[in-house]
Amino acid sequence: MVAILGCLIYLGTTALLIRPAQFVGVRAMLTEAKLTPDNDPSWKFKNPEFAQWVAELKMEKSDLDERTQQLQELQTRLDAERQEFSTATQTVYQLQADFDRNVLRLKSQEMINLKQQSKVIAAMSPEGAARMIAQMSDDDVVRLLAVMKPDEASLLLDSLSKRSDDGAKYAAQITERLRMVLPPDASETKSSP
Repeated sequence: MVAILGCLIYLGTTALLIRPAQFVGVRAMLTEAKLTPDNDPSWKFKNPEFAQWVAELKMEKSDLDERTQQLQELQTRLDAERQEFSTATQTVYQLQADFDRNVLRLKSQEMINLKQQSKVIAAMSPEGAARMIAQMSDDDVVRLLAVMKPDEASLLLDSLSKRSDDGAKYAAQITERLRMVLPPDASETKSSP
């Protein structure tokens, strides 16, 4: 019974002391508290540093996108230049191969012409051939004598040296230069008839 009596006294005291007029200020504070941003849910939370980080990330992303675009353009340009370089290299290689073929053909034709010319000179009289050789350039004379048979070349040099002292000196110079001449390549001798 004492417990029931204590509960009744507590409820009576609480009803006398607490009145609805006293809660008007508390209610105003609670409604005001609901409107403040502090009570907003976490997904509505606004942090200025977070907004700055997002802005910086967006700027970095746009910079990266721009750099990626530039790199793609450079890659495209490099691919185009590599293709042009490859084409130019192939063209140069083809021109070089054509040139080499023409040079070999000219050398083989020159060897044929030299042999024919040496046969013509060998068929001449030694004095006439010596006069004609004296009028030619030293390089041409050396080339002609290099393709001639040794006995034919010796007859011409003998005729040159018998003409005068200058002729003997000229024949000695030609003989010395003949010593420096390299023999023709095997490919040149095979291509000539």
